[in-house]
Amino acid sequence: MHPTAARVQERLQERGLEVDVQVLPGSTRTAAEAAAAVGCEVGQIVKSLVFVRGDEPVMVLCAGDRRVAADRLGLRSASADEARQATGFAIGGVPPLGHDRELPTIVDESLRRFATVWAAAGTPHAVFEVETEALIAALPRGAAISAV
Repeated sequence: MHPTAARVQERLQERGLEVDVQVLPGSTRTAAEAAAAVGCEVGQIVKSLVFVRGDEPVMVLCAGDRRVAADRLGLRSASADEARQATGFAIGGVPPLGHDRELPTIVDESLRRFATVWAAAGTPHAVFEVETEALIAALPRGAAISAV
């Protein structure tokens, strides 16, 4: 396993999530690629997106078949450098939690349509499946559940 994916698995376990990070041969950089690779619905893919509100980074966890209404939420998309600086991970592999620092997090309430979801595990080839409610419970304090 790639050292970055192993670090994510360890950080998730520290948060109480017993997950099995899988390294896949194909890219999981996009929601469609990830869904095809693991055999699930596109909506079950958690897009871990970094935005900025004012000067502060904000993590948004969005279902793979949805888009974030950034303007309505008062957010702008983070640049690739801002995303890496905020999370410690490159775009395409950003996990929903386990970042270098805790970030305010907004969760797309539509993820609750699914008993389990799939998320990136630190690289464009590493993913993990997790119960949706367990993922939400493991997020940093104050995570907001919202229509995104």
